[in-house]
Amino acid sequence: MTITDMTALQLAEAIRSGQTTAVEAAEAMLASIEAKEKKYNCYVTVDAQGALAQAKDVQARIEAGELTGALAGVPVAIKDNMCTAGLLTTCSSRILHNFVPAYTAEAVLNLQKAGAVILGKTNMDEFAMGSTTETSAYGVTRNPWNAEHVPGGSSGGSAAAVAAGECSCALGSDTGGSIRQPASYCGTVGMKPTYGTVSRYGLIAYGSSLDQIGPLARDVADCAALLTVIASHDEKDSTSIAREDTDFTAALRDDVKGMRIGIPNDYFGDGLDGEVKDAVLAAAKALEKKGAIVEHFDLSLVEYAIPAYYTIAAAEASSNLERFDGIKYGYRTKEYAGLHNMYKKSRSEGFGAEVKRRIMLGSFVLSSGYYDAYYLKALRVKALIKQAFDDAFAKYDVILGPVAPTTAPRLGESLADPIKMYLGDIYTIAVNLAGLPAISLPCGRDRKGLPIGLQLIGDCFQEKKLIQAAYTYEQARGAFPTPAEEVA
Repeated sequence: MTITDMTALQLAEAIRSGQTTAVEAAEAMLASIEAKEKKYNCYVTVDAQGALAQAKDVQARIEAGELTGALAGVPVAIKDNMCTAGLLTTCSSRILHNFVPAYTAEAVLNLQKAGAVILGKTNMDEFAMGSTTETSAYGVTRNPWNAEHVPGGSSGGSAAAVAAGECSCALGSDTGGSIRQPASYCGTVGMKPTYGTVSRYGLIAYGSSLDQIGPLARDVADCAALLTVIASHDEKDSTSIAREDTDFTAALRDDVKGMRIGIPNDYFGDGLDGEVKDAVLAAAKALEKKGAIVEHFDLSLVEYAIPAYYTIAAAEASSNLERFDGIKYGYRTKEYAGLHNMYKKSRSEGFGAEVKRRIMLGSFVLSSGYYDAYYLKALRVKALIKQAFDDAFAKYDVILGPVAPTTAPRLGESLADPIKMYLGDIYTIAVNLAGLPAISLPCGRDRKGLPIGLQLIGDCFQEKKLIQAAYTYEQARGAFPTPAEEVA
């Protein structure tokens, strides 16, 4: 087994035992990036020199007994909307093409403290606005399973890099499914933790009440280990929550006997691809054979999740992106007549079409005369959706369903119809509106060979139940292939 074939935990163990070194691991991943990047375009920035310097320092500390953690020496990738001191951070937007932060996001700092080696920054939909990683100013990322298909988004670069063996694991951010959906499309495991579990300090905001950083990895064990490292209380983030037990690896148990699993009938109606439906229901049967109690039920208000989400997210985006004005940092237009003209031209030239669309929508719903009709109404619907989930979790430990209605679409299909792209988030966005944790993991492939994702949703702070259920299903399913194994 080569370094790029190993899971993060396998690689860390090989480094601890002296079978390989952190430097050799970094070199192997950098070689993989160099060989595959022209085809997949997973990264915006690759910090080869910095990664090798980090790896040498980490290896010395491992040998000195200072670093003994589960991810020490493991090469990881960071989504390009998390600040990294001294390293370009663009949000895949022209307006931040030259932005080098003076500080590092708390989640990334936690990784560095654990001895992980940062390889670089991954491509994404511009400012996390999109579901395909096609709105990036740095070109599209391609799905390693089939380069003519999208990897999902907005964390498509991170998911594709994990699937392609261009990193051992990665960080993404999830505002309405932006970790889980690309994980589903790329055949990886992705988790969106309970809101507040991972610090948002240093995450460039899209929708502040919805955003959450989380892990993307090759299997459930890696996902749990990565979440254990990045979860922490942070006084610099007012929404950060102090949790007593964040050792999520303790939940890696093959046991769901007596676990109550609910399947929403609302998630299996019109619009769901037949192959996706069959694979997800087969996964439910596998858990039932393991001793889980599986029942179908009605989860109300699903049809209202998309309008509520896009109203709230766009409103918060229009406010958050107001700071990008060409004055303090980032892109500034070359020719302008006066201050206001400079603002307009810098933002018009710096932002892409999808970002402009959401800024305009957000400004509209917050404007005088429409605030009550749209924004406040969306907030009320958000509260009702949270209540619907509360009612469901009074009966069930875990909710099971699909991640997306279809497998990865072909490049260009979604951008041609933005409304269709928005509707593709129907199974993921309610989780963010309610602040819940959820995990995506592969449960099969369609006739084209593209991965199908299974989504498990838990109540607030119940990540361990999700990890336990996901791990149990993973053991029943067996090893899921990688794109490289399929080509071989």
